[in-house]
Amino acid sequence: MHASPHPSFLLLRASLAGRFAFLLALALVLVLALPAVPAQAQQKVVLQLKHTHQFQFAGYYAALEKGYYREAGLEVQLVEGHGGLEPEKAVLAGKAQYGVGDSGLLLSRLSGKPLVALAVVFQHSPYALAMRQEGPGNDIRRIAGKRVMVGSLQDAQPQIDELMAYLKKEGVNTSDIVRLEHSFDPNDLIVGRTDAMAVFVTNEPDYLDRAGFPYEIFSPRSAGIDFYGDNLFTSEQELNAHPERVKAFRAASMRGWQYAMSHQEEIADLILNKYSRRHDRLHLLYEARQMVPLVQPVLVEIGYMNPERWQHIADIYAEQGMLPKGASFDGFLYNMESGANLVWLYRVLGAAATLLVLGAGVHFTLLARERSRTDEAIRKGEQRFRTMFEAAPMGIALIDSVSGQFRDVNPRFLEIAGRTPMEMKASRWMDISHPDDVAPEQDKMAQLNAQQVSGFKLTKRMLRPDGGVVWVDASINAIETESHPHHLCMIEDVTEKKETEALIWQQANFDTLTQLPNRRMFLDRLQHDILKSRRDGTRIAILFIDLDHFKEVNDTLGHHQGDVLLIDAARRISACVRQSDTVARLGGDEFTVIVPELHDVERVDSIAQNIIDSLLAPFPLGQEQAFVSASIGITLYPDDAASVDDLLKHADQAMYAAKGAGRNRFSYFTPALQVAALNRMRLTNDLRGALKGNQFKLYFQPIVHLATGRIHKAEALIRWEHPQRGLVSPLEFIPLAEASGLVVAIGEWVFHESARWVQHWRREVDPDFQVSINQSPLEFQREGASYANWLRTLQQLGLPGQSLVVEITEGLLLDASSTVTDKLLQLRDAGIQVALDDFGTGYSSLSYLKKFDIDYLKIDRSFTRNLAPESSDMALSDAIIVMAHKLDLKVIAEGVETAEQRDLLAAAGCDYGQGYLFARPLPAADFDTLLKTQA
Repeated sequence: MHASPHPSFLLLRASLAGRFAFLLALALVLVLALPAVPAQAQQKVVLQLKHTHQFQFAGYYAALEKGYYREAGLEVQLVEGHGGLEPEKAVLAGKAQYGVGDSGLLLSRLSGKPLVALAVVFQHSPYALAMRQEGPGNDIRRIAGKRVMVGSLQDAQPQIDELMAYLKKEGVNTSDIVRLEHSFDPNDLIVGRTDAMAVFVTNEPDYLDRAGFPYEIFSPRSAGIDFYGDNLFTSEQELNAHPERVKAFRAASMRGWQYAMSHQEEIADLILNKYSRRHDRLHLLYEARQMVPLVQPVLVEIGYMNPERWQHIADIYAEQGMLPKGASFDGFLYNMESGANLVWLYRVLGAAATLLVLGAGVHFTLLARERSRTDEAIRKGEQRFRTMFEAAPMGIALIDSVSGQFRDVNPRFLEIAGRTPMEMKASRWMDISHPDDVAPEQDKMAQLNAQQVSGFKLTKRMLRPDGGVVWVDASINAIETESHPHHLCMIEDVTEKKETEALIWQQANFDTLTQLPNRRMFLDRLQHDILKSRRDGTRIAILFIDLDHFKEVNDTLGHHQGDVLLIDAARRISACVRQSDTVARLGGDEFTVIVPELHDVERVDSIAQNIIDSLLAPFPLGQEQAFVSASIGITLYPDDAASVDDLLKHADQAMYAAKGAGRNRFSYFTPALQVAALNRMRLTNDLRGALKGNQFKLYFQPIVHLATGRIHKAEALIRWEHPQRGLVSPLEFIPLAEASGLVVAIGEWVFHESARWVQHWRREVDPDFQVSINQSPLEFQREGASYANWLRTLQQLGLPGQSLVVEITEGLLLDASSTVTDKLLQLRDAGIQVALDDFGTGYSSLSYLKKFDIDYLKIDRSFTRNLAPESSDMALSDAIIVMAHKLDLKVIAEGVETAEQRDLLAAAGCDYGQGYLFARPLPAADFDTLLKTQA
């Protein structure tokens, strides 16, 4: 919108027209008398950057990529820098025609260097000081005495004048700090190689944040020192020799900056693809966002230089003693309206003006010229602001506050809304807003139109024609117009941010495999349901579900098929409860269900049974089928506990009670379970000190050769003499040892004690005597463990491998892993024999008797207990003995308690017997006496 001419100028126009025409004609003659400067096609020039490639120089990359330099007849080479005064030196030496510097250019100009500032890119300097955050105090003066990286130590003028001025203004002199050579590496601050560091607020803070480093930023602006940042400059030599080239280079560069600030993601990708990968894409976009308030592309024309700001900078330098007061910097600021040779032109125009001074006519001529300049300034101002409106990086729209129609929309707004200009002007803002967001915005608009507020901000959703939804941060302000009210709406697309936040929330609260609530969400919902239960007086049931035999599916079919099973199990469990109930996966094969607002406790039984029944159906896993069951523990609020922790603990105890009762069932929590759990916990705690307290004892039970009746072997059996409880059964403490991992250390102790005694008995009683040692499956399957230590111990004691027999269970050989196979091979190679304990009670298979090196089969006591002639147990025992001998295996019968059993086994060809008929397990000293008596 153009401003109307002032009335005084309208009165002057007619009277001054003739004289102005005369002066204009004379001026044209003088201008035509100037020597012509021929244009050069594709002139090669060099731009020296301050630092290495990054978004700090985005405008120059954009000018190259978009062809702005080429259109200006220039072939531009961008040269990386490494800080300091490198750009100034390159331009003065003629290695580069243009450079990027900071406000220190003014010092260089006034020290005699013929430098000219062409344009300002950063309206505010990005320089600041970063220090480790050491407490609530935010005082820059604590930098005194510290090591500081600030500027290059090699340059007399350190290029960080504003930081030094800032410190001096805050009472910190240069002599008060220990200056270090700047490494430009934030890690030096993180690891403590320096106490403070000069940084760009657009750069280093991103890396400090990523490292989780606590820091504080101190900006000179806080002390009123507001310098310009990156400035495009050249030399007087370049300006005098090539004024049109300078003008073209500046215009193309500023055009590039307008494009770069409006297309940040595109330029970030350009930098990564063509210039440098020192910084990742996220960092380049961080830098771009931080540059917006420094460059201010919407509020200020990029490149604009205010002489008063430069005077402010000169005054700061003067206060710090870096410049004399009142120093003139004429010729330092580039004048775009100047001709080819400014000094020569000024002299010619001065002479012409002297000849043309004709009293009052000169005065009116100057008024007319001023009026012309005013009109031109208004035209350029409108053009500049229209350019900024069109190229702004955020969406901007002028909206009629009454009708809601769009009056003017910039390209970025159209891009975000996904509409054409015609579509936008035919729409109202309510038409493109999400229905759920219209009402809150209408309330705010009513306040705006009633002048209760001058503006407001909100986050809303916009609907695109293709059905897509865009999240935007909107800022809406009332503006004055000649007609009815309008408001200005500025939007920024935050869809990616919203989607990231939603993804983070989803990952934090839901299991990624089954999409059920995870432990965090489960606990939150349970706490919420407890609060509601207290108000309503209702009950809550918590079901703790553990899948039986799931590990076997994972081990045999692989983790991928195990995941498929878990997803199906989650679906089946969810189908057994109401939508208002919560089904969660706590991890592994553990699921939980919250049943709130429970009025009938018996309903829990049917829910639990339905879950058990649904999980019994086969799970199709590719070409295979898997069968699992479920053990469920149930606890009730407030009957069983008042806190979340106690409820979960009790549900877990009830679940283990269901497993102990045979699995595939549910069990309610009872106080007895709590007592048993406490006993297990206390016994486990006592077990941890049993080895150090020498509380374990080794007992031996003889294994008798049935043909001769002599004791050839013995089985080592551990006993725990508890200081308070007395003798604790292995059936009670071995499962606790396995669960706590103590079984490995206990197993080592059993081996060393057994080796010591078998050495004694081989020397004193029988050189072929053997001792059998039981090994827990957890010991045998342990990854990375080997029998190397055992073999070294046997070698030190002078014992062969045949002095020991390792007893394992049948279940260990079922789908034996490579770890189990390798252990069996180690035992065979060392000469240690292997006995298969409790044969016939587990997953009996003839295939593994053939596959693995087994030396002894131990017939379980359940067969020998009811031995009688012609009985089925006798037939089975006969079959086992015959089969074993055919496979060259020896047979040991356990549980021999009567002479009749012994005789039947001997008649069947059984090799050895073990049981109370021969002797109960005896302490080592008593067993030693028994052996010597036999001898």
